[in-house]
Amino acid sequence: MEAYTGFAQVYDTFMDNIPYEEWAGYLTGLLEEYGVKDGLILELGCGTGSMTRLLSEKGYDMIAVDNSEEMLMIAREKSMADSGDILYLLQDMRSFELYGTVRAVVSICDSMNYITQPEDLCQVFKLVNNYLDPGGIFIFDMNTLYKYKEMLGERTIAENREDCSFIWDNYYDEESRMNEYELSIFIKDAVEEDSWDDMGGEPFLRFRETHFQRAYTLEEVKALLCQAGMEFVAAYDAFTKDPVKNDSERMYIIAREKGKIK
Repeated sequence: MEAYTGFAQVYDTFMDNIPYEEWAGYLTGLLEEYGVKDGLILELGCGTGSMTRLLSEKGYDMIAVDNSEEMLMIAREKSMADSGDILYLLQDMRSFELYGTVRAVVSICDSMNYITQPEDLCQVFKLVNNYLDPGGIFIFDMNTLYKYKEMLGERTIAENREDCSFIWDNYYDEESRMNEYELSIFIKDAVEEDSWDDMGGEPFLRFRETHFQRAYTLEEVKALLCQAGMEFVAAYDAFTKDPVKNDSERMYIIAREKGKIK
């Protein structure tokens, strides 16, 4: 089943606990530290565009890529509402194309963990390197091995809201380091209330999706960046300047364009 179809309708509802503005402050702090205070930025795996819009508000010219048509539709609607001038592209990160280079590429919310094959992740890194300005910066985050193994694996997470709810079953395989998410999403159907009793109560639409993510060690990521022609710069325990620790749940990685591979 394709990911982020039915879930796209309620994604922002269930992500309302994410402090996007704080995340944006951390991300722009890193960008500015490496000299990217303005200019054109590409976001990979933009989802519904929450971070894209915040970076746009901070003065960056934004291009945003995602492979979910449903998520991009919501992102575009949100940008139209605030007159944001953002270019949204329906593309796969493993084969994205731009018309020119950008000053920086960013990717958050563990989008890179959705690239489950190391050779595909290396291909993403090669494309990033190709579309960065000389010396351009790539900043991305990843869920860690610790998070999948100790916090998500073999757990069920459920949440109930007034108009929607979800049940999220996790299955983590230590050998392959693959985490499978089985999502059941329930969204209140927009039918006349007068018909509810005839239907046995409030009617809900049910969607099922399967998501896959892979855990990568920092050393693996460093090796793939090198293979792609990029320079590894730094890695932090998320939202700090501390080194990645054994119990870090999320890590931020910074790499730099180091010449194009011919």
